[in-house]
Amino acid sequence: MTLTFADSTRSTIGIEWELQLVDKDSNDLRQAANAVIERAWEDATLAPHIHREMLLNTVEVTSAPHSTVADCLSDIRRAVAGLRPITNELRTDVATAGSHPFAKPRYQRVTDSQRYEELVRRTEYWGRQMLLFGVHVHVGVESRNKVLPIVNALVTQAGRLQAISASSPFWAGEDTKYASNRAMVFQQLPTAGIPRQFQRWEELEAYEDGMRTAGVIEGFDEIRWDIRPSPGLGTIELRIFDACTNIREVEAVASLSHCLVDHYSSMIDAGETLPWLPDWFVAENKWRSARYGLEARLICGPRGKQGFTRDLLAETIDELRPTARRLGCERGLDYALEILDFGAAYERQRKVSRMVERGGLDAVVELMRAEMSADRPLDPEEFLESRGRYT
Repeated sequence: MTLTFADSTRSTIGIEWELQLVDKDSNDLRQAANAVIERAWEDATLAPHIHREMLLNTVEVTSAPHSTVADCLSDIRRAVAGLRPITNELRTDVATAGSHPFAKPRYQRVTDSQRYEELVRRTEYWGRQMLLFGVHVHVGVESRNKVLPIVNALVTQAGRLQAISASSPFWAGEDTKYASNRAMVFQQLPTAGIPRQFQRWEELEAYEDGMRTAGVIEGFDEIRWDIRPSPGLGTIELRIFDACTNIREVEAVASLSHCLVDHYSSMIDAGETLPWLPDWFVAENKWRSARYGLEARLICGPRGKQGFTRDLLAETIDELRPTARRLGCERGLDYALEILDFGAAYERQRKVSRMVERGGLDAVVELMRAEMSADRPLDPEEFLESRGRYT
């Protein structure tokens, strides 16, 4: 079966950000998506940027395709601002992270959709654990022949990208000791996790055809890899990121994504060899990154060479500077560097939890809400000193 890759302008970009609906009084999740979305869709300018997700505690905000990260973020900001009057009337706030620190998966309701109901029916227990939130970044690729080489090169960066966005250390009221527990849970779905590294488009077509024939999938969008081609849109989609708790960090991961795809595209144009890692090292990096976050030692060469995640990310950011200047997203790379110094979201959440003697996980949700409102990461001590001001 032919898998058509849609025409796309090189290095256009789109962003999707999954938001939690949080009860202002209990800090627990609210199953309020239907009410929120119905109101939002009454506004013709807001409607294209607000979408349902699998669970009724979630609203997704999206940008249109643009040539710059900044234009995408303008769409996202307007969408979030448009949601706030609606959620306020429901005593609900918008906040997010890769997970909610204490909400119980068994109490979450699934959106009335045949697609989602079939997913839960097929996967049962693990399908009901998908209390997860992410950021997805689409980057346009102008030639189908470039797609798989770029995906394979991006896989060498996957552990670094997962670590810098990690924001899900808590799960159902417990500290998992992982930086990204979302990464561990999501890969339980049968077509999720690290991507297959194909060399030719025909191999991907044969894979999809076989998966359809075997009844594993009904369409390509049911392949939920961390990094995947999106043939219908003509993009590569990076889905590896935990949901960022604030828009500044969304800008950071979107800018990294934008620059990496364009950088590897330029390397192909110049006839240069793209980086590559064996599947077994990619899998190990995914686990190390999920477990240890920015403190992980990641494998950075096909012979097993290793480096510390913070150092590797700093090297990547430095390498991408010329691309960022051309794409207009230098500020996003600056924000990525700030995360390395300031601390990732999982580190900030843990610090707040430890500093509060009782009700530590409530304080974590309040931190999430505060960072969403402030549009930036907050120092845990600064947050706790003026906790009421933010929420």
